[in-house]
Amino acid sequence: MIASTFSGIHDFFASGTWHVILNLLLFFLVAFWLAVGYWVYKDAKRRIEDPVLIATAVAIGLVIPYLGALVYMLFRPPEYLEDVRERELEIKAMEERLSRRDLYCPVCRAEVSNEFLVCPVCTTKLKQACANCKAPLEALWQVCPYCETPVEPVAVEFPTFEVRPPRRRRRSE
Repeated sequence: MIASTFSGIHDFFASGTWHVILNLLLFFLVAFWLAVGYWVYKDAKRRIEDPVLIATAVAIGLVIPYLGALVYMLFRPPEYLEDVRERELEIKAMEERLSRRDLYCPVCRAEVSNEFLVCPVCTTKLKQACANCKAPLEALWQVCPYCETPVEPVAVEFPTFEVRPPRRRRRSE
């Protein structure tokens, strides 16, 4: 009885069905190995600029089957090149916006020139005029750079606001 059980298992492993299953398994293992190598290539190309490093990453991914992709994932750059370039462009755009920040009225956001004393849209005072040459002065200047006249400090009046305690809601009964 034991011999007949083992003979059935032996017959299965000697049959053509087992060879087809084995060949399909080997085919899928090789196809998956090549797919992992292709994935390493595509991912490395999106993350690394140097073609030698890309070739090294693909070689590691293919030479060490299945484990090479894990090694590549541990040492690959954390960002895509496209994301790095996009971030650099955003930083450059922000720096450009910050360099032009004095070109807008702080109240109405209308475009104003650096030489304007008053906003032409909302009439907000932007700069003080020199007492001698009437040139626009920056807030921190102690002397007019155009005519060397000392700048008199202007008392800035800030609006006062009445402080009220917060209103409480009444319960509707």
